[in-house]
Amino acid sequence: MGFDGTVTTVLIPEARAVVESGRLAHFTTINADGRPHTTIVWVGLDGDEIVIGKLMPDQKVANIRRDPRVSLSIEADGDQHGMQNHLVVEGTAHITEGGAPELLGELAQRYVGPGTKFPPMPDPPQGFVIHVTPTRVRGMGPWGTQL
Repeated sequence: MGFDGTVTTVLIPEARAVVESGRLAHFTTINADGRPHTTIVWVGLDGDEIVIGKLMPDQKVANIRRDPRVSLSIEADGDQHGMQNHLVVEGTAHITEGGAPELLGELAQRYVGPGTKFPPMPDPPQGFVIHVTPTRVRGMGPWGTQL
């Protein structure tokens, strides 16, 4: 079960590889008025959860605290009939306090390059880690649509 009691979906190895590929993810939360709020984020895995580091509170954090429903998409290798393979994960999110500098430092090795010091500031705030528990996986690729 997910954080909010929803049924969880385990990412198959091919989907996990996309999450860890170093490609940016389009991450969508829900604004108070129901409109989607989409941003680009670095993503990683912590067990079966997708994780995102945030140094400072922002609209994503506020939205998740109010409504945990989220989705993200990532382009993947390959294509079918001229359409780029992609992974879409729908899920529920929760936020833990602290740990953002460590997570972002780890993800920077993949997204920026080996040896990168990140965050690029002395004594960064501890921030937050967003944890996404997948409830549905779909898209174009070997993961297909999993219900």
